[in-house]
Amino acid sequence: MSAPEQHLDEDAAHLKSLGYSTEFKRDMSAWANFSLGFTYLSPVAGVYTLFAFALAIAGPPMIWSLVIAGIGQLFVALVFSEIVAQYPVAGGVYPWARRLWGKRWAWMTGWVYLCALFATIAAVTYGAAPYMAAALGIEPSVNVTIACALTLIAIATVINFMGTKVLATAAMFGFAAELIGAIVVGGWLLIAHREHGLGALFDTFGAASDSSYFWAFATASLIGIYQYYGFEACGDVAEEVPNPGVRIPKAMRRTIYIGGAAAIWVTLALVLAVTDIPAVISGENTTPVETVLAEAFGETGARVVLFVVLISFLSCALSLQAAASRLAFSYGRDDMIMGSSLLKQFSQSRHVPPYALLLSAVVPAVIVLGSKVSTNATAKIVGFAALGIYIGFQMVVFAALRARLKGWQPSGKYQLGRWGLPVNVAALAWGLTGIFILVRPAGDSTIAWYDNWSVLLSGLIVIVVGLVYQLVHPTAGRSTAPYDDAIPKVSEHV
Repeated sequence: MSAPEQHLDEDAAHLKSLGYSTEFKRDMSAWANFSLGFTYLSPVAGVYTLFAFALAIAGPPMIWSLVIAGIGQLFVALVFSEIVAQYPVAGGVYPWARRLWGKRWAWMTGWVYLCALFATIAAVTYGAAPYMAAALGIEPSVNVTIACALTLIAIATVINFMGTKVLATAAMFGFAAELIGAIVVGGWLLIAHREHGLGALFDTFGAASDSSYFWAFATASLIGIYQYYGFEACGDVAEEVPNPGVRIPKAMRRTIYIGGAAAIWVTLALVLAVTDIPAVISGENTTPVETVLAEAFGETGARVVLFVVLISFLSCALSLQAAASRLAFSYGRDDMIMGSSLLKQFSQSRHVPPYALLLSAVVPAVIVLGSKVSTNATAKIVGFAALGIYIGFQMVVFAALRARLKGWQPSGKYQLGRWGLPVNVAALAWGLTGIFILVRPAGDSTIAWYDNWSVLLSGLIVIVVGLVYQLVHPTAGRSTAPYDDAIPKVSEHV
């Protein structure tokens, strides 16, 4: 028996020992798995979506939030690496929380995370829409933005329906586009269009002159907080990767290292290339990215760059939708939510869960349409998306810490050993800090109170709806799939 065949047999046996068999094809290579996480994290999409917002709020020093958030999320990725190595089951945080704690904790973890994934798909496509309009030479407006976002969701859905191999190929292609968009474009800006020295990274240029700069920096750090998730997507497709206990932890760490470096590089290049930073801070220039690209590459060159950027946004949406559909499928397979009979259906010809994929297209599309009645829709959607992801992450991190204290000893192919507990504590501390930053009110006296607290309110609504669902609908606790088996059970002696 060849080594690959032996690994596939071992993978099937391990999955069977966890109580599952799979219909997915293990067609995703190690680099394709990394590319999925990388394009989900998407340094280009993340930075281009929030660069103008962060620079206007806190000036160039906002770049340091990318460094801080990267270190914090690395701790989370290390905790997730231990868990996925032991429980390589499709769906990511939901099955991990199920094995570490129990059914109801897992249900809420998956619910919050799934809602956040839907919001993130909407945020990415909505954030891409102005670039799509500019690349096509269309005058931007709210209706144009919505139409472009819906078009991107539709394209991502069609590609995802083509199966794991096509998804993997698209992820690799998106990874290449990200590298071009990050390294080549960033390099050209630094070489040929640099307007400032490195000292600008420590100059606020008058940002937050009327208030505390600390809180302005905390608000602008949304760009860092929003940037560093996506590594968990490597584990969402665990049943599609050969030898997942070894390959997925490596892919998660590579996503943080390489994706983080690329995001910082892109941000550095853009900051130093903005000719008039005070104009961005004052609100005179609300599109600094487009301005920089037009100045550095000319109209035609800027349009070419924008098409490369669009590929990055599309590949990010693809990866997000793949992760969301696998989570919804995992819910359905365990009979954990209304509509499970549809969500767990699997296309034998496409090797994808069709109804879970459709759900991952329809809900983000509804969120995009709802943005028409909201001011500053991008920041609000991104704010809730990041909050929901962080809450979902920290529910798993907290479940892992509780399990460790109750005797859980990770037994997968990747283990932190004696560093497991301190890394787990650091991951929880960072996550709670990120959540606090996200739920802080906007502090703008010119807008309604509910707009100031919109991120916290949206998070509370999702949690309350989830709690009510669990109370009134039996599926939340009815599932008989394996759960709560990470912690050793104490034998009872008569």
